[in-house]
Amino acid sequence: MSDSNTLKVIELFAGVGGFRRGLEKANSSLFDVVWGNQWEPSRKAQDAFDCYARNFHSGIHSNEDIATVTNDTFQELAPDMVVGGFPCQDYSVARTLSGEQGIRGKKGVLFWEIKRVIESAHPKYVLLENVDRLLKSPSSQRGRDFAVMLATFRDLDYSVEWRVINAAEYGFAQRRRRVFIFAYKNGIPFEDTQRELEDSNIVFEEGFFAKSFPVNKEPYKNRVDTDVLPEDIVDISDSYSLNFHTAGIMRNGGIYTAHVDPVLEKPIPLKDILIDENQVEDKFYLSPEEEEKFRYLRGPKKIERTTADGHKYSFSEGGMSPMDELDKPGRTMLTSEGSINRSTHIVEVNGRKRFLTPLECERLNGFPDHWTAGMSNRMRYFCMGNALVVGLIEIMGKRIEEIEKESRPTDIQLELTLS
Repeated sequence: MSDSNTLKVIELFAGVGGFRRGLEKANSSLFDVVWGNQWEPSRKAQDAFDCYARNFHSGIHSNEDIATVTNDTFQELAPDMVVGGFPCQDYSVARTLSGEQGIRGKKGVLFWEIKRVIESAHPKYVLLENVDRLLKSPSSQRGRDFAVMLATFRDLDYSVEWRVINAAEYGFAQRRRRVFIFAYKNGIPFEDTQRELEDSNIVFEEGFFAKSFPVNKEPYKNRVDTDVLPEDIVDISDSYSLNFHTAGIMRNGGIYTAHVDPVLEKPIPLKDILIDENQVEDKFYLSPEEEEKFRYLRGPKKIERTTADGHKYSFSEGGMSPMDELDKPGRTMLTSEGSINRSTHIVEVNGRKRFLTPLECERLNGFPDHWTAGMSNRMRYFCMGNALVVGLIEIMGKRIEEIEKESRPTDIQLELTLS
């Protein structure tokens, strides 16, 4: 077991280490990342892993397919906490071929690897990140995938809070919306204290997320739903649907979910993350041809298209600002950042239009300057498009530190225990 004053952490699907960076900024003495896994399938170059290994110097750095890591490895690591960002995939399940009570998920779905880690190691805490559309997927059966996840945690004896957070609404430089999922083992001191609270009290005032990312005390437009998950996870997969809102709690299969209204903080404007213009290389400035392409891409358009079977339809797209406004936070950065793409940021400084530099993209996510140096610019953009906003994890790390302090017995309690 870990030292009583530290939490052993393993980081799954680590990318360039956003979770670890945030936790270490929160309290590097508390969070001891003992194992971090990053593996990019079908790529010879492992740029993200190389970046991770270059920036962190303790713990085991694993560059292997997570599916090949044995259960014994996770048991021996004995983490107190598991963290990771994972892709939004198809989480449907079915009976095992033998027809017994066991279930199987689709092959290659990384959430099932998270489940395997939890089953093997039984951590106190699990902190995960995903795109916010997870709550609504698939479109044909809204909420099914998230419900399968929640039922999985229920069956592993965990309670779960979730919250969709737009980083710019809490003072950061990017309008990046992601869903964060905090699961905690039933029976630990934190769960004991939460058990005394009403669901609404947890979501709006006293829960893991509400304490760190305050919301107004009433739901947005009275959007609240409650339900109880079916006992059989296969029934959930086959037919269950629920309109999951931006925040919620699941305890023993009972669901309370509400659309919360954030208490806004002033964000960092784009102009504050730009480097000195004298340091910007010529290659980042737009040529006249590129300017023309972006005028078209970001302008309104209505185009007639034809499907493979000959059906004609009209594709329309609204216009957007030709330049990103410097007095507002950046938009959500995608992996295509830096390419000739409608979603790419374009700024105008001193009358010249240009891309954001890779270093500025690092700043948009709250990484130190040059964090991804050493790989191609294309991969630096790609890694930042996949990364999370480090400052959000730092805030969550500080919240976990508070929970740990509240959970530790006082000196008087220790004396009574020993006497």
